[in-house]
Amino acid sequence: MYESMESIIIAELKNTIPSNPGEYSVCGQISGSIRKQTRTGNPYYEVELCDSSGSIKLKAWQDSVAFSQAESLKGSEWVRIRGHWSSNEYGLDARDWQLSTLGAEEIADVLAGTEETKLKQEEDYNYIQSICETLSDPRFRSICTKFLERFGDRFKRSAGARNLHHARRGGLTEHVAQMIRSAEGICSAYTNLNRDLLVSGILFHDCGKMWENTFPKDGFTMPYDFRAELTGHISIGAEIVNSLWRETESEAGEEWKMMEPSNEKARIHLVHLILSHHGKIEYGSPVLPKTPEAIILHHIDNIDAKIEMIYQGYEEQEPLSQEVLSKVWALETNIVRPLEKYGTSADQIEPNDN
Repeated sequence: MYESMESIIIAELKNTIPSNPGEYSVCGQISGSIRKQTRTGNPYYEVELCDSSGSIKLKAWQDSVAFSQAESLKGSEWVRIRGHWSSNEYGLDARDWQLSTLGAEEIADVLAGTEETKLKQEEDYNYIQSICETLSDPRFRSICTKFLERFGDRFKRSAGARNLHHARRGGLTEHVAQMIRSAEGICSAYTNLNRDLLVSGILFHDCGKMWENTFPKDGFTMPYDFRAELTGHISIGAEIVNSLWRETESEAGEEWKMMEPSNEKARIHLVHLILSHHGKIEYGSPVLPKTPEAIILHHIDNIDAKIEMIYQGYEEQEPLSQEVLSKVWALETNIVRPLEKYGTSADQIEPNDN
């Protein structure tokens, strides 16, 4: 049963099942297997599977083969899950599913992600590097390049968030690259903005998520980091900037002391962008945005997160009609399919088309 089934990634599964339920195979890493009970007291397991494109939860009922397999799961196992997939009011579900263990080569393939994902994230990271090298202020250019040299590998495997947006391996790279693209456009329209400061602030604004939302080198199970839990990504980001700035300033010696505006003023403005990027005190920022660059960064961050969430909603939310889909929690509303560009049919709209 299911032996000849072709494997697809989780993102494709989410996109395919609502309109085309059937037998599919998906590979990934188990991030959790929790024993629960139904309202009538019958036990079942909720199993979460992750790959480079996202995660999915499915239930193993007491009378299924999957139930006994789920009982032995500890988390972090690499498996292939085969079953008959469909969707209901609670999301995707699989019937008569079974799992088997992946070999070393299969694990390496899953960990690497699809060719399309690898290419996009590589292009995004190279874009970030190239833009940082164009910064005219040598202080911002120096700490940005030093950051990428020191933390580049960790940066590339971090997510933009744990659940809401860019919540996947490499998502932070995609988020930062798209924010910089937006900033480049805004700086061309508002030429009095400090481009060097804004680009640097975008690079560093979520760098604390390299502890809050990062993945290990060899897996898709995002850990909960002690440091991140106690301090949060905003304070970690400010700490990283201050540390890199002091280190680079010391290496530069007398050269930086002659620059205007002063080193201390430039550093404080950059730290302000990190501290204020959530926009409101109640959203976690210890200070409100108080400079043009801080205001722009906050809104670019918000725009990119919401655009990501609405396009993800088009793929995952339950259709309520031909044009309307069910509520996306973080957007606080039902969502409506976008108007096609002139001369383009609805089925040609690409999600997250950069």
